[in-house]
Amino acid sequence: MEFGAGYFPTHDGVRPGEVARRVEERGQDALFFAEHTHIPASRESPWGGGAQLPRKYWHTYDLFVSLTAAAEATTRLRVGAGVCLVVERDPITTAKEVASVDHLSGGRLEFGVGAGWNREEMANHGTDPRTRMALLGDRVRAMQAIWTQDEASYAGRFVSFDRIWSWPKPAQKPWPPVLVGGGGPTVLDRVLAWGDGWFPQWHDENLFGRIEELRARADRPLQVQVLSVPPDPKALEQLENAGVHRASCWLPSGPWSVVEPALEKWERAIADLTGR
Repeated sequence: MEFGAGYFPTHDGVRPGEVARRVEERGQDALFFAEHTHIPASRESPWGGGAQLPRKYWHTYDLFVSLTAAAEATTRLRVGAGVCLVVERDPITTAKEVASVDHLSGGRLEFGVGAGWNREEMANHGTDPRTRMALLGDRVRAMQAIWTQDEASYAGRFVSFDRIWSWPKPAQKPWPPVLVGGGGPTVLDRVLAWGDGWFPQWHDENLFGRIEELRARADRPLQVQVLSVPPDPKALEQLENAGVHRASCWLPSGPWSVVEPALEKWERAIADLTGR
């Protein structure tokens, strides 16, 4: 099993390239960045982590700027979106950004995708929360067409274009792994329909039962990666026994003096599991 970390790349914390370099030097396999374009000040949508939303949610750098900085600062580390809120993005522009980062990094991008939890946020981008899951699938499929066709066309419910040229193409073929985030009742349907893997959170309901369900339903290899894993060797052992490809913890945002102790705690849990 591989190991990684997630990080909200805030403008007042360790810079994306610097945290990526340090994470790579310390032996981690991947680093994922969170994305929010903004947070509506109304705060109507409840956050699953508690009553008080941490300020890091509205102080992050742009996702693809952060990924580019991380890719340029490293040579081995997988860099990823954890997750990209595709329902808030133009699919043609996003396809170009994904392909550009993957090409520049030499094929080290992992493309976690999701619809997000903040309904006001997505509504500000013109997205109807009631149709966000269908929109997510339509946009991902449209991007997959752009990545694989020299002269791409796509006709869907929400996205339609005819005969476009868009380069570069991703370094990874047919495209960077599309990891479907979420723990809702229909998420496995989305993974099976157009994903390359499932990207749940540790705290999602019935995680291990649903991993078994996904494997039973799949007609092709699908990887599972898990975010927000606690620094606990027993949790890591459970994930390893379940055949999870990679476990990743969230690191706190802030200066290195804040980030390093959390990373060290994560490293100790890994060492307890692996004996290294």
